[in-house]
This record gives sequence, structure tokens and C-alpha cells, in this order.
Amino acid sequence: MPNSPPRFSMIEPDAKASTLKRLRQFSRLLDNAITIPGTQIGIGLDPILGLIPIGGDFLGVMFSSYIILEAARLGVSKATLGKMVLNVIIDSLVGAVPILGDFFDFAWTANTNNIKLLEDYLKFPSQQKSADGWFIFAVLAGLLLISIVLVALPVILIRMLWNVLTGG
Repeated sequence: MPNSPPRFSMIEPDAKASTLKRLRQFSRLLDNAITIPGTQIGIGLDPILGLIPIGGDFLGVMFSSYIILEAARLGVSKATLGKMVLNVIIDSLVGAVPILGDFFDFAWTANTNNIKLLEDYLKFPSQQKSADGWFIFAVLAGLLLISIVLVALPVILIRMLWNVLTGG
């Protein structure tokens, strides 16, 4: 059947291994690149970016979205992609709360969790249909929308606070 959708990923098995290795390294960079001496606690780029007002959370979601996009290219099912997106949404929304969110970012390693989901799927591929192009587009558009809200909301709140303080 020439027009039937592919049942498996269109990426060769050798390319899957190198892609997975690259994604593991990227996840480690984002979630726990530096281990605090004398502890098992790691700090990565994602929680550090979260400390940057307004744009840091946006960048964190964009970097996490890359892992989801690559997982989709590897043929991950819609259910697994949904779990991965939920991890990123939790990370971004709770991480956007001032002070509390910064501590949460250090503890919640969404990218590491997503790599584990990806590895589990690749070890035991389910019979579930892999995500189609429209589903992937919708997921990435939704993550972009969340990122925009994470930038716009603090700007709006700061402007409102400024107007209250200055009487304008």
C-alpha cells in the first residue's frame, strides 16, 4: 500500500541511537549539568534561565519543545507526546511563579522525565499510532502560545503595578 502511513519512524535505527544520545546530552545540560559539590543535586541551564525575568521561562519552553519535536520525529505515540507536553506545561507554568517557581525549577526536571518517557517508548514501542504532522503542529503551536503568555503576563502585571504606583 503505497499511500498508507508509515507504521514506524522514518529515521533509521542507527540515526535513532545518535539522536537519543544527543537528546540525553541536551537534557542533561538543561536539567543537571552541574552537580553541587557534596550533594546529589544537579543544576542545569533551565532553572538558571528561569531566573531571568520575563524571557527566561520563554527560552526554557523553547528548549524543551526541541526534545518533544525530536521525539515526534522518532515516531513516539500521541499518548507519550501528550505526557511529555504535560511535563513541560507543569514546568513552565509553576516555574513562572516568582520565587516559588525558581525553587520548583531546580526540583522538577521535565526534560529528564521526557527523555525517560522517550527511552521507555523506544524500548517497548506500543501498537499505538505515532503522531501525525497536524498533531505535532498543534502541540508545538500550543507550547509556543504558552511561551508567549509567559512573556506577556509579567509585562502586563508590571505595567498594571507601575500604573497603580504612579497613579497613571
